[in-house]
Amino acid sequence: MNNLREFTVDTGTGPSVRGFLHTPDEPSGDGIVLTHGAGANCRSPLLTSLANAFCDGGFTVLRFDLPFRQVRPHGPPSRGSASLDQEGVRAAIESMKRLVSGRTFAGGHSYGGRQTTMLAASSEGVADGLILLSYPLHPPTRPADMRTAHFPKLRTAALFVHGSKDGFGSPEEMTSALGLIPAQTRLWVSTGSGHELLNKKNQQELPGKIIDEFRSFFDVR
Repeated sequence: MNNLREFTVDTGTGPSVRGFLHTPDEPSGDGIVLTHGAGANCRSPLLTSLANAFCDGGFTVLRFDLPFRQVRPHGPPSRGSASLDQEGVRAAIESMKRLVSGRTFAGGHSYGGRQTTMLAASSEGVADGLILLSYPLHPPTRPADMRTAHFPKLRTAALFVHGSKDGFGSPEEMTSALGLIPAQTRLWVSTGSGHELLNKKNQQELPGKIIDEFRSFFDVR
């Protein structure tokens, strides 16, 4: 059973953690924190569906709002908010580590996933593994503006989940970019999906497929 409650932690010295905690009746001991993209929040259909599915599989799951979203209910991140958002990811990871006895994984959709990779690249060992949903490799209209400068410093194993029709980077571009990462990586492509990944055609089966890939990649029983 998936037990859901609102979750808030005031760190005192850094960003607060705010979101929803999913707790399984029979926890595996592992936990995962998931955050949203630039135009969404932790209530997005993708995060909610994945959190429910992971929880049904025994994971304790926290889906949380990044600091920029805590102060701005709508709209994209403010210029210069990235470092604070990365500290928000760190605070969520630390909160999860206090809740579980096993491994703690971290990830997010688009902007949230990018900030998670940047934190992991600068703080090796902050999480036991990453799951990146629709990593925004470049702006859709500016394919030369690659967001990969930190990839050579990323030493945390990472599963990338990407739509075959994602305008922020094609599967071929993603494959090439992942060659810059020294850690173990895997790219799983959702055929027919765009940047949002979840759609009316795949909403029933996509979360399960992602979790199966996650279990295989990270050797989770």
